[in-house]
Amino acid sequence: MEFTTNVLCIGAGYVGGPTMTVIADKCPNVKVTVVDINQSRIDAWNSENLPIFEPGLDDVVKCARGRNLFFSTDIPKAVREADIIFVSVNTPTKTFGQGAGKASDLQYWEKTAREILEVSQNDKIIVEKSTLPVRTAAAMERILNSNAKGLHFEVLSNPEFLAEGTAVRDLFEPDRVLIGSHQTRSGLAALNKVVDIYANWVPRERILTTNLWSSELTKLTANAFLAQRISSINSISALCERTGADVDEVAFVIGKDSRIGSKFLKSSIGFGGSCFKKDILNLVYLCGYYGLPEVADYWESVVKINEWQTHRVVTRMLEKMFNTIAGKRIAVFGFAFKADTGDTRESPANLVVRDLLAEHALPVVTDPKAIHDAKRDLADVIERVTFEEDPYKAAEGAHAVIVCTEWKSFAELDWKRIYNEMSKPAFVFDGRNILDAAILRKIGFDVANVGKGEAEG
Repeated sequence: MEFTTNVLCIGAGYVGGPTMTVIADKCPNVKVTVVDINQSRIDAWNSENLPIFEPGLDDVVKCARGRNLFFSTDIPKAVREADIIFVSVNTPTKTFGQGAGKASDLQYWEKTAREILEVSQNDKIIVEKSTLPVRTAAAMERILNSNAKGLHFEVLSNPEFLAEGTAVRDLFEPDRVLIGSHQTRSGLAALNKVVDIYANWVPRERILTTNLWSSELTKLTANAFLAQRISSINSISALCERTGADVDEVAFVIGKDSRIGSKFLKSSIGFGGSCFKKDILNLVYLCGYYGLPEVADYWESVVKINEWQTHRVVTRMLEKMFNTIAGKRIAVFGFAFKADTGDTRESPANLVVRDLLAEHALPVVTDPKAIHDAKRDLADVIERVTFEEDPYKAAEGAHAVIVCTEWKSFAELDWKRIYNEMSKPAFVFDGRNILDAAILRKIGFDVANVGKGEAEG
């Protein structure tokens, strides 16, 4: 088949893999190649066991793979053949030097830019897909366009707005697609080529275009605003517990205000994932860099509230369980940062397990999709943690169960069976408010929810 365009994505992770799969599915005349230096990850993309779990992804991959969707580790060849290159490499928070703990580590991004320049033989459009600090494109352009080959690289920004667990649906029916470019003739021409790809299935009015810097900053700002709502309702959950109010009722009523809306007002043990904390800290660093300390402090407080909310769980556990959990078996239900994904990055469960260990408790972790990654994340303390695929076995002999991930399967368990196998008194700490507390209390559990007084549960 003759392809009209060759699209390449460098980076086969949670963003690059699903995004390119949907582009291939919706654009059969476009050749889509996804490359990565990780051979095992590429092998997984070419197998029946994909490297990430995302509802609906398997079917889409199977339809497009081998037709116009290809996964490879031959990066130089793919770069040479590409017309449009999406860059979706990791941009973690720096752990060293200036800006450590807040700024983005852009070493992989710069390395990728230099690799593109080294092997390119013709002009190309480079699309930022990773979440990056505002004005990163300027550095990318300087590297790419300071070449002696006479080549021109137009850099665009096309941030992702995916939610893990619904990523495929988000890609098929996005609220919006954002593309930023320089407002020059060449910039707008490049922008229109990327717009044309998305226009194969996204209504034109949902494809939003801005200048390059607005697009870069929008991604950070969007995640900061979403995280802010979670931290706001979580701060109120603590007050609800002290006063006897019900945080779900409070959230429901304020969510009916059209100026506020109901989304992201679900109180829990805290947000996780690869984006929120990293992007807010990046925003904090940028605000400090540009001489805005008050703004930096404001956004940093969102992260601090989130971490405080997670630590509160074990504090409440101590209060209810006679001021000691030393030597007690605690079943941790869920390690993924949210349901319907195996991703454990910045999962609240990680903090919970470590807080339990600090109190000399005996945590037992169970999760339907994330056991493998949980073992990796807890590698430094793995000899002190038990891992159990079966939640019933995880709860056997446990003094308490703490729900850290809102997996539907946890709500569907036979909780009477669980109660019968636990030590008594048996405690449940529902960190996601997904269980029916009234039914659990009838069974005999002592139940604690997030943001609910003891009587109301």
